[in-house]
Amino acid sequence: MHPSRRIACASILILLAACAGQPARGPTPGDGARATLAILESTDVHSNVLGYDYYKLAEDPSLGFERLATLVRQARREYANTLLFDAGDTIQGTALADWQARGEPLACGDKLAMYKAMDALGYDGGTIGNHEFNYGLPFLAQVTNSALDVDGVTPKPCKGPDFPIVLANVDSKRSGRPLFAPTAVIERRIAARDARGDAIEATVRIGLIGFTPPPILQWDKDNLDGRVSVSGVVEAARRHLPALRAQGVDFVIAISHGGINPSPHTHDMENANWHLAAEPGIDVLLLGHSHQVFPDPGNPKSRFARMPEVDNERGFLRGKPAVMGGFWGKNLGLIELALVHEGGHWRIDHSATRSHVRDIRRAAGDFVEPDPAIAAAIEAEHAATIRYVSTPIGSSDFAMTSHFVALGDVSAIEPVNRAQRDFVRKRIAETRPDLADLPVLSAVAPFKVGFAGATDYTDIAAGPLAIRNAADLYLYPNTIAAVLVNGAELRAWLDKASTWFNRIDPQATTPQELVNRRFPGYNFDVVQGGISWRIDLSRPAGERIVDLRHEGQPVDAAQRFILATNNYRAGGGGDFPGTGGDRVVLSDQIMNRDLLIDWVRARGRLTRDEDASDRPWRFVPLRTAAPVSFTTASGKDALARAAGITGLRLLRENGDGTSTYALDLSVEH
Repeated sequence: MHPSRRIACASILILLAACAGQPARGPTPGDGARATLAILESTDVHSNVLGYDYYKLAEDPSLGFERLATLVRQARREYANTLLFDAGDTIQGTALADWQARGEPLACGDKLAMYKAMDALGYDGGTIGNHEFNYGLPFLAQVTNSALDVDGVTPKPCKGPDFPIVLANVDSKRSGRPLFAPTAVIERRIAARDARGDAIEATVRIGLIGFTPPPILQWDKDNLDGRVSVSGVVEAARRHLPALRAQGVDFVIAISHGGINPSPHTHDMENANWHLAAEPGIDVLLLGHSHQVFPDPGNPKSRFARMPEVDNERGFLRGKPAVMGGFWGKNLGLIELALVHEGGHWRIDHSATRSHVRDIRRAAGDFVEPDPAIAAAIEAEHAATIRYVSTPIGSSDFAMTSHFVALGDVSAIEPVNRAQRDFVRKRIAETRPDLADLPVLSAVAPFKVGFAGATDYTDIAAGPLAIRNAADLYLYPNTIAAVLVNGAELRAWLDKASTWFNRIDPQATTPQELVNRRFPGYNFDVVQGGISWRIDLSRPAGERIVDLRHEGQPVDAAQRFILATNNYRAGGGGDFPGTGGDRVVLSDQIMNRDLLIDWVRARGRLTRDEDASDRPWRFVPLRTAAPVSFTTASGKDALARAAGITGLRLLRENGDGTSTYALDLSVEH
């Protein structure tokens, strides 16, 4: 059956279940019948439909849904029975997504490019991730063809995906009802074998329930505040599971856009799936959000290997099969679900079930071939995006890169901070004259610092600048905001950001890594605007910031500042001090990236002396017994020299496009 036809049938079954109780299941296989059902998962694709970098206008075979699709088709040939689900953060993350949401907004009668690609492959269900809310509820309602009952959304039929979307922990403030269907039931005919080993066909009835991270109310406050309410993942599961189980399902799959955190449970927990797995009504978990792979067998550095009640070899979470399939289309999660028929229902045989994650990178180091059907499905949208991001906006006499931002290079930071300060200074004067005399600072974090490999850096050459370069400097569709902070909070803000660095023990005789890879680079806020400070790496996080000054004078704890940032950070994203609703003094709907584009256009030509020379922080000199190492993309030494960075010595080429350097901390950086 063609995937679109299969989904149509599933939708009808869901409707029948809601209107007339349980539909007839057909002949029931006897006890002892067995089947294998492969549950396939994509997550955090972030609109990387193709293996293409719109910021560099270059092919990138290391990622992309078109190659994940190849893995899906391989799995479908390998297994007689498969289902395919998506765990969210699907429609945002590339210039293609931004073009359809902001550049040339999608018409109601057109389907989103990401959903076109997914429908070409055929999905059985999905959920909503936190980034689905970034473009606002009206856009989300349109592209999912959902009648979201919230203020600001006018229900109308539009083109959405061909698969059901479930979300159980977000409700409409206006109606008190779930924003999306909290659960769904799908039925499939599967190939099986009876107790004698003879081939048969049977019906399996599966319940779906979806979740998104509760902190979305902080992260997307401007889009969601007053419109929706959010429940904890566990709390929502307990509310909706009884009705779902009552529909006679054989088992329930939780599609949860969140990671695994065994810390004590809280209702607003971001990664609550360790606790969700303990709920008796949940049988299988499809996870995401963390941009990680689970299980990750054989990796001694995997954080999952040390977690209680987590089987990092077979992919079990508190006794339940689970999988997390990476990000950006690099991986496919797969649970090989062994089923046995007993007492009129299929149950999971845990002893014969296992999970694993497949990679688009083959053992030889190359990548699987892309599925040509995916590129064909979005050919027009791809070409239009390239035209859009190629629009000229100015020029620069220096390269803007994030390769050495950890060592103080501000070339990819300062232009954004200058644009934000200029905008906020003018807007505060217009809207808050009582605060107009306060100093305006600005905070920006580097978004690309090698998390996804050697190509995951901002790397803009000197010369002409286009929209694609502004998008490379500012990846996310955040909007400008500003908070009022005092000197003590500013110091704590900088200390929080310095958690990106490991604590360095001067007496250690083994090499120590500079960067703490468990702390997201997008939380390393660099603050500029006439301030300076030093970071003492020998001290623990929370006590590292010394000699904090503004315009050369020590910053007093009670001194007040306006700090320009984005709606995510101002609303509390990242748990920085001095944030939250009562601290916000400016919240505007213009995107940070758009005001950067306007600023570059007004400037015309950027120069290093004026736009990339304010290095606000340095390390306190520290003599160490063993090398302190720093890893970045290979062949970028000239960029460090251009930024005035010294004390680097090449230790090794890593063979993956990166190089590791020894950093001499005894000289001031």
